[in-house]
Amino acid sequence: MNTGLEYQKVCELDEVWEGEMECFEVGGETVLIVHAGDGEVRAYDPACPHQGHALIEGDLEDCVLTCGAHLWQFDVVTGKGINPTDTALISYPVKMKEGAVWVAFPQ
Repeated sequence: MNTGLEYQKVCELDEVWEGEMECFEVGGETVLIVHAGDGEVRAYDPACPHQGHALIEGDLEDCVLTCGAHLWQFDVVTGKGINPTDTALISYPVKMKEGAVWVAFPQ
């Protein structure tokens, strides 16, 4: 079955330990990879939806990502805003293959 998505290899899973996050550049795109506290890997646009500040400069504690600029908080499991609640991170589809993280970017 063809999903219509084109995945690109971003990194090896062991490059981002559980409970950590890291930015990677792939094919001209930058992506924030979060290995959430629930053990799953998620991929997000690396810029805060508030004013575009780099989320990698924020803090990740348990499953809460706090932007370093204005302290907006996001649940990295769902991508939804915690404070404020009417926002969300831009997420990308992720699949795991042979110990690596693959992400589908918007076309």
